[in-house]
Amino acid sequence: MPMFAFEGKRPSVHPEAWIAPTATLVGDVVVEKGASIWYGVVVRADFGRIVIRQGANVQDNSVLHVNDGVCEVGANATVGHSCIVHDCTVGEQALIGNAATILDKAAVGARTLVAAGATVTPGTEVPSEVVAMGSPAKKFVPLTDSARGWVDHNAAIYQELARRHAEGVEEIAEPDRPE
Repeated sequence: MPMFAFEGKRPSVHPEAWIAPTATLVGDVVVEKGASIWYGVVVRADFGRIVIRQGANVQDNSVLHVNDGVCEVGANATVGHSCIVHDCTVGEQALIGNAATILDKAAVGARTLVAAGATVTPGTEVPSEVVAMGSPAKKFVPLTDSARGWVDHNAAIYQELARRHAEGVEEIAEPDRPE
């Protein structure tokens, strides 16, 4: 996997974390035990530190960047596919839906679901245990049973899937060709 030091700061990855071979980590990045960083993800910590807490997962093609501080993805949180997480805090067991954007100094509460495609604008504080919707995300409603199911189970699903990828993915030179 591509990992790069920047101005003396190097990524630190727990041996029990899984990083996809096509993910890129740059600079002051910390990936804790049981976390997973999926295919095509870019985690660039050149101005400050980015911390991916224990059991969290950052899914395919998402981009994480930080200004002069710390950007944190909480324990057992999920950053869905193609998200932008920029200089903010994602709470423990929160779920950031596909293609959502979380911007500078925003804080997403614990066990919160940010709806797919939503934009959490700079400085916004999203409470815990709600669904945040809209672009900008201004509508916060209590978790529905369906949303609660995603929040409750997504981290464990991705922890197991990361284990399977760690054990079973292999690079191939050429695809199979049908006859």
